Order: sequence, then structure tokens, then C-alpha cells
Amino acid sequence: MTVETALAYAESHHSAALDQLAELLRIPTVSTASEHAADMVRGAEWIADRLRKLGLTAEVAPTAGHPVVLGEYPGAGKGAPTLLVYGHYDVQPADPVGEWISPPFEPTIRGEDLFARGASDMKGQLVAHLAAVEAIGRTGSLPVNLIYLVEGEEEIGSPNMESFIQSHRDRLACDVVLNLDSMILRPDLPSIVYGLRGLAYFELRVYGPAHDLHSGQFGGAVHNPAQVLCELINGMHDRRGRVTLPGFYDKVRPLGPEEREALALVPEREEDLQRMTGVPRLWGEKGYTVVERLGARPTLEVNGLLSGFTGEGSKTVLPSTAMAKISMRLVPDQTPDEVHAQLLAYLRREAPATVRWEVTSLAGGLPAIVRRNTEEMRAAARALTETFGRPPVFVREGGSIHVVSLMQSLLGRESILMGFSLPDDNLHAPNEKLHVPNFYRGIEAYIRFAYGLVR
Repeated sequence: MTVETALAYAESHHSAALDQLAELLRIPTVSTASEHAADMVRGAEWIADRLRKLGLTAEVAPTAGHPVVLGEYPGAGKGAPTLLVYGHYDVQPADPVGEWISPPFEPTIRGEDLFARGASDMKGQLVAHLAAVEAIGRTGSLPVNLIYLVEGEEEIGSPNMESFIQSHRDRLACDVVLNLDSMILRPDLPSIVYGLRGLAYFELRVYGPAHDLHSGQFGGAVHNPAQVLCELINGMHDRRGRVTLPGFYDKVRPLGPEEREALALVPEREEDLQRMTGVPRLWGEKGYTVVERLGARPTLEVNGLLSGFTGEGSKTVLPSTAMAKISMRLVPDQTPDEVHAQLLAYLRREAPATVRWEVTSLAGGLPAIVRRNTEEMRAAARALTETFGRPPVFVREGGSIHVVSLMQSLLGRESILMGFSLPDDNLHAPNEKLHVPNFYRGIEAYIRFAYGLVR
């Protein structure tokens, strides 16, 4: 039983692992759409069945929403560390479907990439870890005890994860948490995410007249809710790109010199981001690098706007209502509740008396930051170094994974975030892809990490 024999088994079974991934990708586990409820159960059962074939016990546990897959392997014994592996099997909707080059739930390889919804976020990472466990188990015995916690609601904010963890705390007791829902910067550049931003998501509605009005008859006498909304949103940033909500930065943990030096090692060039996004020029808070703004500074974004007539042709209407979806990405030590209060304070100060308004809180999650100098983190760094032939860089990711902060608060365990998505994998967009060589490197790195935990 050695790392080398497990690695050799994994390499000889690359095509089988890819076939298993394709099976799971064909199940449209879209958590936000009620018409896919049966597909969610099918996806959960597929994972549970795969765990059982690998020698684990597994159950599909119900929640108030979509089920959670809970798998367990205590066979390494009391003297071995227990590794809790977190993942999710739900995916984003495929809309707009017409922009996909190939069908979103029919996995298609073009060049070195596998295209399908969920390929990178995050069924590819999950199946890679299952393949690593198979390689170790078929060539010897697992050096660690395993717990799998695979949810079906990450893409809708994990609304039932907190209650599930609380009610299963004894069964989830572990020494190390490995979160597979992560990324690297380039195919040849490994990275470890040690910080995640939190999320506060709101719907702001502005109300004017009791119904839509003729803009010729009433324009100039009745304040237009769409205009008011745009002016309110415009005032939420100043000319330096800073958020103007009162007290917004009061609890933002500052970046120290050592951390700024570490983040400066991340080779995120502005021209790369321009090419990836298609924008003519980047934008953001003055005084911070692009890397710092992307992961270590808070933001406020408008996610959607709706008001009045938007159909073909013209209709001279003064709309009765206007709506905006607004989200904030939070950094330590901000909280969704405090940001909610700051948004309300801003609106009370700035909204004119000519309209009514209301704010609905839709989702929230705390930011998280983990230590970079633990034994578990060093084991992850060794695994990536040996797999890629170069040490990883440490990055703070701009997205949110609510379960990381839940693991810290409810289980008392920090998470090692080790996954292999790429920045240009089109997550949440048409033509999502997974770079197949990274899928294979992921299997190898997960094998090395499991053995590295017992050095």
C-alpha cells in the first residue's frame, strides 16, 4: 500500500472516472427549479450508490428542501484522522440554453475540455475525489476515516445546511474538513483558497403612483420610481469606487503588510481579466490591486433591474414601480445583518418623500478566513506541489461558500479548500467546462493529500 500504487491505479482508470463523471452530469440537478425535484433525488441516489460501491455506508437524508448525501467510513480506526469531505451535487440553471454550443446536460469533449452544466461547479471535483478514494481502496486500505457531506442546495444559498449540521454534529465530528468547491488560477498554477467573501442579497422596490401613468400627462408632476431607483443606486458608490452606505467599512478587517505581500505573488494581470471578461477597462476601489479587490475587499453590485415598459417598440409610460436586486460581498468582520441595517440607513437618508420603498432580504452568509500555517494546510500544499511540480499560491476568493463559516462555527473546524476549477470555466454561464487534465491532476492531488495527513 503506497502512494505510487494508488497513483498508478488512478492513471490506468482515467477513462472510467471520466465516464462516471459523464453519468452524473447527465442528471439535471437544478436545485432552484421545482420541475427538477425528481432529478435532485436521482442525483443524490447516484452519489450514495457510488459511495456504497467504494465500501462506505451512505444514506440520502431528507431536509426541508433537497436531500443531503451522508457517507461514512470509520475503517481506518481510532488512531487515524477523520476527514470530512464537503461537496454539492446541485447546479445552476442552464439558461440561456440557446447560447450553449452543445446541450448543457449532454457532456461533450472539445479539445481538452469537457462541456456540461456542473462540470466544473462542482461535479468534476466530487467525482475526482471519489476516484481518488477508489484508487486508494483498490490498492490497499484507506489511511483516514472518511465522512462525506454532499448537499443539494449550495446554489440556492444552503438554506437547510445549518439545521442539518446542528442535528448531525456527532456524526460529523472530524479532525479535518476538505471542501472540494474551489479553484486554481491556471492549469499549470496550483492555488489554495484561504479566504471567502460572505454574501448579503436584497430586493429593493420603489413605489410611486398607484398604477402606470401616461408620461405626457403626468411627467414632470409625478416622481418617476425608475428615475428614483437609478439615482439611489448611483449614490451607493463614490468616485473612488467605495460603497457609501453609512458604516459600511467600519468592521472591515484591514490587510496587513504580510498578507499584501503574499497576495502580490498571485499573477493576476489586468490584461488577463480584460480578455476573460471582454470589458474595455477594469474598474474598482482605488488604492488596492486587482487581486486585493477581487477577494479581500467588500463590494456592492446591482444584479438586476426591472421597471416599466421593456417590450418591442415604444410605450410612453411613467411606471408605478421599480425593482433592483442588490448584493454585497462581505469580508471579515462584516455580517449580513449589519449590512442590512446600513442599507436601510442609506435609504432613509437618501430616498425622497415622493415615493415609498421597501427592502426584502433574500440571502446571507458570513465571510470566512482560514489559517495558512496548520499541519493540514501544509499537507494540502505538499500534495499540490508534488502533483503540479511547483508550490501553490495562496488566494482569497471573491465568491461565497456559506458552509465554510458554518463548519467553523458549528463544528469548530476550518476548511481546506482544494478544487480545480479555472477562472474561465464559465461557472453559472453558458458553455460551462472542466479542463480534463485538471480532473486527472485533481485525482492525484486528493490521493497525495489523504496520505499526507498521516505523515
